[in-house]
Amino acid sequence: MWAITGIVVLSGVCAAVDMPMMKGRAKELWVFWLLLLLGAGLSIAVALRLPIPNPLDMIAVVFRPVGYWLHNILLPAN
Repeated sequence: MWAITGIVVLSGVCAAVDMPMMKGRAKELWVFWLLLLLGAGLSIAVALRLPIPNPLDMIAVVFRPVGYWLHNILLPAN
């Protein structure tokens, strides 16, 4: 519980410090909020010990058939 409180407080402090500097920059402000919320959400998930999927697993699922295909083309069986 304390870890989640700390994450929320630190996220709020970061927002309070950086918000005045981004006045008038709408695109940067959207990106800032997106990344801040994503980072805070993932940090809270880690604090709650929730399983977070590894992005490399999805990349491997996508490219594994391509690797098999290239292997069969480049190294044909004798």
